[in-house]
Amino acid sequence: MSNWVDVCGVDDIETEDVIRFDLGTRTFAIYRSPDDTYFATDGLCTHGGAHLCDGLVMDDVVECPKHNGRFNYKSGKALGAPVSVDLVTYEVRIKNGRVLIAVSGN
Repeated sequence: MSNWVDVCGVDDIETEDVIRFDLGTRTFAIYRSPDDTYFATDGLCTHGGAHLCDGLVMDDVVECPKHNGRFNYKSGKALGAPVSVDLVTYEVRIKNGRVLIAVSGN
């Protein structure tokens, strides 16, 4: 079962950008696409462990700041070397101008 967690206001993320959200020991990356849709993934690169919030976002891709690995943040799909492990994605809802993500477990 998932718990819905309030992450931020919709205007706290610029269009075509990403922010970091920490919950306990977990780190998430929250994205705002060019068409104002919001997405969430694990916040650390699956290759080098760098924070994706420091990466470059273009269209539906985030580029890791450490080794330039690229992921589709909508699907979590790793898009080529050096990354080969996909990101976990999380369901996102917008409620009363707030971004919420579905988080399971601790």
